[in-house]
Amino acid sequence: MELRRVVVTGIGAVTPIGNDVTDFWNSLLTGTNGVGMITHFDTTEYKTKFACELKGFDVSKYMDPKEARKVDVCTHYAVAAAVEAMTDAGLSHGTYNPERAGVVVGAGIGGVATTALDIIDFALDNQRPRFSPFFLLKSLNNMMSGNLSIRFDLQGPSFVTSSACTSAAAALWDARNMIGLGLCDIMLTGGSEAGIVPFGIGGFNAMRALSTRNDDIYTASRPFSIGRDGFVMGEGSGMLVLEEYEHAVKRGAKIYAEIAGIGMTSDAYHVTHPRPDGAGARKAMELALKEGDVGIDMIPYVNTHGTSTPLGDASECAAIQALFGDHADTMLFNATKSMTGHLLGAGAAVECIATILEMQNNVVHPTINFEDPDPELPVWDFCIYGPVECDMEYALCNSFGFGGHNASILLKKV
Repeated sequence: MELRRVVVTGIGAVTPIGNDVTDFWNSLLTGTNGVGMITHFDTTEYKTKFACELKGFDVSKYMDPKEARKVDVCTHYAVAAAVEAMTDAGLSHGTYNPERAGVVVGAGIGGVATTALDIIDFALDNQRPRFSPFFLLKSLNNMMSGNLSIRFDLQGPSFVTSSACTSAAAALWDARNMIGLGLCDIMLTGGSEAGIVPFGIGGFNAMRALSTRNDDIYTASRPFSIGRDGFVMGEGSGMLVLEEYEHAVKRGAKIYAEIAGIGMTSDAYHVTHPRPDGAGARKAMELALKEGDVGIDMIPYVNTHGTSTPLGDASECAAIQALFGDHADTMLFNATKSMTGHLLGAGAAVECIATILEMQNNVVHPTINFEDPDPELPVWDFCIYGPVECDMEYALCNSFGFGGHNASILLKKV
């Protein structure tokens, strides 16, 4: 079935290296490192004491403080990024048919901070049922999409996707399909995450997934480099306005890029380990290219998942090598997570925005902290010396997650 064309007409970002798209983009180009010692809680007893937190974020700029106290921090970030994206798209009440507009947001862990803290209070209070009336409203992930639908009068489909670190990619997939199938004309989509909390850091520490390089935090997130020992936690949100192409043209909207294809697969292998040969990831990229009717020789650049985990980076390289073969030697690769850390369920949205900005400006941002090549990985151009000029019509953005989830988004310059 042929889908209607879907384009991006608005973007918004709240990240550890910038609380709006302009600052985020400038920080990417200058190789700004978003890492620092954790300030959200006392890390004395934790194996990892650093992360990529937001800096100077003020929720009162986007929400009434009284209303903000009723929702989890991940909703704060989602609202902030969504306000920027909708404003960027030139959409406000009365400028679109609300019945033909919806919202779908991705979140891996969502309101876990609220849930866990309130449960601890419950246990310490001898299990007396003295819950806040907002306990469930804060902990339910769908409150992100619910609040956004209310905020912008989006009366179409409204829900949240959850597939670990591909959550935002799954949200983009659903949003694209809603428009492509003719069910909606506009979809607000992306992801949001606020996982720098005791249960996020402690839980991933227990899984040995996080870097513990406490004595050298500024090079801890080192995708594809030797000595990588795990990812660095990040937080924030990325939101995009997707729109049917003719609808966008008719209203004179600014068009950033077209969603030319999205491939999604499952490893069906292990809950935390990716397939060593990257077969599932390779297939996801292949499906994205097939949907866009694009050959491998037309892809000059891939924004990698690049988490800085030993197994994950190796598996992604194997997948790229298997699909692109010798063409990979001529391509550019980078890892946004080297600067932002891993935004979990929001990562795909933020990295998709980074890729769109790169296509718009014909330049690929650098990968920082690459100290020495891993002899077990291919020798490719990871843009380790700074931004690299690249006039690209197409680009791929990869996301992979625990549970064996694989997603690859094919973007086309319009």
